[in-house]
Order: sequence, then structure tokens, then C-alpha cells
Amino acid sequence: MSSSKEIIAASREARLDKRSKDLRKLMMRGFVNSAKGHVGSSFSMIEILRVLYDDIMRFDASKPRWRERDRLIISPGWASLAQYALLADKGYFPDSLLDNFLDTESQLGGCLEEIVPGVEATTGACGHGLSIGVGMAISLKIKKQKAQKVFVIVGDGEHGEGSVWEAAICASRHNLDNLCIIIDYNKVQCSGSVKDLTNLDPLDEKWKAFGMNIKEVNGHNINELKNAFSNLPIKKGKPSVIICHTVMGKGLIFGEDSAEWHWKGRISSELSEEMIQSINNYK
Repeated sequence: MSSSKEIIAASREARLDKRSKDLRKLMMRGFVNSAKGHVGSSFSMIEILRVLYDDIMRFDASKPRWRERDRLIISPGWASLAQYALLADKGYFPDSLLDNFLDTESQLGGCLEEIVPGVEATTGACGHGLSIGVGMAISLKIKKQKAQKVFVIVGDGEHGEGSVWEAAICASRHNLDNLCIIIDYNKVQCSGSVKDLTNLDPLDEKWKAFGMNIKEVNGHNINELKNAFSNLPIKKGKPSVIICHTVMGKGLIFGEDSAEWHWKGRISSELSEEMIQSINNYK
């Protein structure tokens, strides 16, 4: 089994294939229009979302509220363009809507909202997403919908919110093995490095202490993600936590691991072109 250090190193060295690059360029249509937004976390979680939508989750784009669907909540709702790109790719809405991202009359806002087809919950207030996901998982248990899973992506900086840990206690107490908590562990939050501001290490031991089963993966390795998400729950009767070691701004050679790119304003047409070129040239 690889150590955390080895997985982190692998995430930094991970290459991007054509689909990963195409999804990033799909997101860029929104950033080009808005000239601002949460670039870093949108780019760090795109492989996680790609695998969930391409290979794991049950959904029907023509019926966004299909009873038999799996549920996905992105608690860091400011990474909205990452989900918007996948929803457009899967046919929930025309990809032309991405070109209106953040316009006054646009349906696609800076944070995720339930008014958008395929978005399960309005998120972006730090720490709220997991509580919503726990409620959904409990509801599915009560309704005896045993086939459906609830996936909740949680940001690393969000771990400073007490509501995350309150939700974790509740999930463990209710034995929610239909719940998978996915941590986008990119090590950077809005004001600097997570290590300096929140210091989550050892993150795996913290979640184990709350009664969870843990698996650590390279969050940019498609095969590792597929394997982790295909074998849930990790142990019957307990929630699963997949710690995905990722890179803030993955794909932007000049923006990786930088808090400056957590939210980026004044994205000029020249900078947009540099971003697209970086994606195209990324190995």
C-alpha cells in the first residue's frame, strides 16, 4: 500500500488525458465569459467528477429528479463550473449556457444552486454540504432505497467548520454505509496553505476516530478513482471516506498550489488564452 507521501507525489506528477483536458477547456468557456471565479478547486476536482459521472453514478439527464438516481453534493459549491461542465457534457442543459456563466440573467451562478438541472443542493456556505448529504442518506435508508448512494465532496479548508464533524458523528451513529464522503485534499484554501491555517494531518486518523472507513487515492488517477468508487462501502455498516490527494489548479502550470488561484479575478483575454494553452500543453 502506498504511503500518503507517495500518493501526494503521484498526484503532482499525474498526466492529463484528452478527456480531462477537454473538460477543463469546457470550464474555461465560463471563466472566459465571467473573467473571474474559483479556478483552483474547480480544476482540482474535475477527475473526481469525471469518474463519478462517466463510470459510477446512476442518473438520467432527461429526468434530473429520477427516484432511482444516486445523489451528489459538492459542498464547496464555489467550484460550480466543475459540475456545470459535467452536467453540460451529460446533456442536463446545452453547453452554450456555459458561455453565459455569471451573467445577470444566467441560471449558472458562482455557487451551485438547486435551480440548475442536476444540482442536488444549494451549497457554497462552508460546511453545509455534508449535513445535507447525511440527511439524504438517512432518508434513503428509511425509504428502503438500498441501491442508491449519496456522494458528498468536501473541501479540505471546510474542515475548519464544526458542522462537518457534527455531520460525521451523525453519519457514523446511523451506520450510513450508503454515504461516501470524498475529500478534495488539494492542500490550499483561500488564505494560504491548509497546513499553515488548519493543519488537518493526520487526516485519515481524524476520520477513523469518527467511525469511518478510509481509503487514500491519487485524485487525478482515473483508475484509482474508479477502483475506490466501485468498491463501496469499504465496509458494510459504516460510512466510507475517500481522501483524494489533488493539486490546486491542476492543469495550470503557473497556477498550481497557489492560493492566488483559489479565486481569480480580472482574468483578461490574454490570461484566458494562456490558461487554455497551459491545458493543451499539459503532459
